Amino acid sequence: MRTLPFYQVDAFASEVFRGNPAAVMPLENWLPDGVLQALAAENNLSETAFLVPEGEDSAADFHIRWFAPGAEVPLCGHATLASAWVLFNRLGWEGDRIRFRSLRGELGVTRRSDGSLELDFPALSIEPVAIPELLRKALPETRDLVFEVPHDTNYLVVLDSAEAVLQASPDLGLLRALDNQGVIITAPGDDCDFVSRYFAPGIGIDEDPVTGSIHSALTPYWSERLDRNPLLARQLSARGGELRCEHRGDRVGIAGKAAFYMAGEVEIP
Repeated sequence: MRTLPFYQVDAFASEVFRGNPAAVMPLENWLPDGVLQALAAENNLSETAFLVPEGEDSAADFHIRWFAPGAEVPLCGHATLASAWVLFNRLGWEGDRIRFRSLRGELGVTRRSDGSLELDFPALSIEPVAIPELLRKALPETRDLVFEVPHDTNYLVVLDSAEAVLQASPDLGLLRALDNQGVIITAPGDDCDFVSRYFAPGIGIDEDPVTGSIHSALTPYWSERLDRNPLLARQLSARGGELRCEHRGDRVGIAGKAAFYMAGEVEIP
């Protein structure tokens, strides 16, 4: 039997039981993909982050990968933030910035003076699309503003109000039949700049509590639409979360706090 370290951190939250829980599993070397996927399924959180140190000649400090219970995902904000929190606060990382190599290129996390952590992520483009009939059936609130996020295979649906986002109750079975990663719904905020929710039943996540990565697309969209920068965002899931976002050309800054929940060991054959 082998034992692996395991941490669980609530990301985009200042206290436990809020935000989005992520599992973080630092490794010395990569395990087979099937084992990584089995661990993520067993953890049964929206994402498990695995990280392996890079060599001294690399431009990055760690190679990071993220697995949902049903599949590897190309970009994940909350589990990256949780990973950085573990490195800074449990594994003795010195300095105020960590560089990660990922499927989406180099990512950074900076420790800020207010105790929050800021993700340096790519800005993702969106493209207007015709509304799939299956999406209209699954989410009757859908209006004419529907976009596709090509790099993440998500649909982005713009609703009229924060209340419409809060009250939305999509048919998850129909969303699963869309055969893509997920659906983002968003609207202008009442006590913030914009709000969102995210449903990804196609990869085993009915509703993600707080999703850093979708703000790679939401931040440029709302910054341009509202002519405002930086922006305060809220994700209106049952657990809820707050994100401070800034559009920086081809990059976005996404900042939030994190709360430690537990640490332990996982035993595998």
